[in-house]
Amino acid sequence: QRPLRSPEAAPLGSPITYMKEGMTMGLFAKLREGLTKTRDSLMGRVDTLVKETRKIDEDFYEELEDILLMSDCGMKATTAIMDELRRRVSENKVKDADTAKQMLKDIMIEQMDIPRPPLRWPMVMLVVGVNGAGKTTTIGKLALRFQNIGRRIILCAADTFRAAAADQLTVWAERARVPIVKHAEGADPAAVVYDGIQSAKAQGADLLIVDTAGRLHNKKNLMEELKKINRIIDKEYPDAYRETLVVLDGTTGQNALAQAKQFMEVADITGIILTKLDRTAKGGIAVAIHSELGIPVKYIGVGETIEDLQKFDSNQFVNALFEVGEEKSGC
Repeated sequence: QRPLRSPEAAPLGSPITYMKEGMTMGLFAKLREGLTKTRDSLMGRVDTLVKETRKIDEDFYEELEDILLMSDCGMKATTAIMDELRRRVSENKVKDADTAKQMLKDIMIEQMDIPRPPLRWPMVMLVVGVNGAGKTTTIGKLALRFQNIGRRIILCAADTFRAAAADQLTVWAERARVPIVKHAEGADPAAVVYDGIQSAKAQGADLLIVDTAGRLHNKKNLMEELKKINRIIDKEYPDAYRETLVVLDGTTGQNALAQAKQFMEVADITGIILTKLDRTAKGGIAVAIHSELGIPVKYIGVGETIEDLQKFDSNQFVNALFEVGEEKSGC
C-alpha cells in the first residue's frame, strides 16, 4: 500500500489519504482482509463443524467450545457464549447447525457491544502500553485519523525514559504535520504534559495525545507518574475530556489480557487499542477482553497503514469473521 501523496508534500494540516493500487480499499474490506488468519482459524473450523454436524448434541457443543478457546476467546467469554447458545437453541427448538451458527454470530456481537460515550472536545488522550505493542506508531495513526476529520492535534512526548521514544514520535508528528511538545530524554513526564497543555490551549487544539510510559516491571513508579500527570491535567485543563487508552499487541493473546489487567491496577483505563490482529490467528482475544474487563476495545490494528487502524465496531468485527458486512466510518 502506498500514499496518494507523500505526507511531506502535503500542506500543513491537510488530510492525508492512503490508497491501494490506486484505488481506495473500503474499510470493511480492509477489516476482513486483516482478520484473515483469525477467520480461517475460527470460522474455518466452525464451518467444517457445521457441515459435518448431523444433529446438535453435546459433541457439537463441546467441539464448538474447543474452537472458541483455541481462538483465544477466553474461558469466561466462551462459557457465556455457549450458555446463551444452548439456551437459544433449546428455546427455539433449533435442529440445524446453520441456524445455530447464525445464533453464534448474533451472540458474539452482543457480547462485544459495550457502549462507548461520544467523543467530546477538547480532549486529552493518555496512551499507555509496553514496549513492542506498537504504542508510538498507533499514536501517529490516531493523529492522522483525527486530522483527517478536521481536528487540530498536538502530540506530547511524555515517555521520557525510553530511549528514542521522543524521536520516534517526532517522525510521526512530521508525517502528520502536527506540532509536538517534547523535552530532553529523562525529563519529568508531568512537566512535558504541562507544556503540552499550555500549547494545546494557546493553539486551540481539539486533541492532545500524550505518549506515556509503560514500565510494568515497576508498577508503583508508573502509578505515581500517571497520578502526577492526571493532577496536572485536573489543575491546568479541567474542561478537557479525558481518555486513557492502553495499546495491546494482539499476537500475544492471553498475555495481552494480563497486561490490560496490570494497567488497570495503575490507571483508570477507559478503552483498549488492540494492534497486529492481521498477524495472528487468535483474534478471539478481542472477545476475551470485552468479557473479562468490561472495557471497550475502541480501535483495532489490522495492517500497517493509517486506514488499517480502525474504530472498533462489534457488528463489523464479527461480520468480518463471518465474511458478511457493510461499510462504516468515523473516529
